[in-house]
Amino acid sequence: MSNHIEKTIQFVKEELQNAEAGHDWWHIERVWKTAKNIAKEENVNLEVVEFAALLHDIADAKFHDGDEEIGPRIAGEFLNSIMVNDSTIIHVQQIIRNMSFKSSLGKLNFTSPEMLVVQDADRLDAIGAIGIARAFTYGGFKNRELYNPKIKPDINISKEAYKKSTAPTINHFYEKLLLLKDKMNTTTGKKIAAQRHEFMEQYLQQFYAEWNGEK
Repeated sequence: MSNHIEKTIQFVKEELQNAEAGHDWWHIERVWKTAKNIAKEENVNLEVVEFAALLHDIADAKFHDGDEEIGPRIAGEFLNSIMVNDSTIIHVQQIIRNMSFKSSLGKLNFTSPEMLVVQDADRLDAIGAIGIARAFTYGGFKNRELYNPKIKPDINISKEAYKKSTAPTINHFYEKLLLLKDKMNTTTGKKIAAQRHEFMEQYLQQFYAEWNGEK
């Protein structure tokens, strides 16, 4: 592991020590490890992948009044402080700025093979068993209902509506989580996503059965 990566890990751990549990260091570590695994099968700059994976949630906009530039700015300032070259810094900032699900609901101004790897890794952490746990953790953090049969999911939700949504957590499955399998970019990502997607479908069947007192 390079000295730059070690310093980045330490920085992220310190910055996110009080973060909401779905967006804490453990989330970052999982995304970082998955990104490195996916990168083995892709022709990418591994250093850019690692920096972007480690710094992608350094200041998530949804915890900073919707400010979508605070994350890229903090990441850039940190990378500059450890003497990373300018082209790498700009690339990492562009990945952070454009890789989120909400960004995909609007017009994207940037993409790269490195972004596609980190994006897959981040999306994989949003589905499957851990994805379900993270969804309900964030729902609890926002004091949202688990489920309300009267509030239907907005399947064609816009970027602005998504950012402002206060819908029950179960709606999030239909507005985001179940859509991610078909949005994967890499062969490795698609393979892992298929299994995690199936698990979520089984979970929802069980959830509704229990909700209706059938099981």
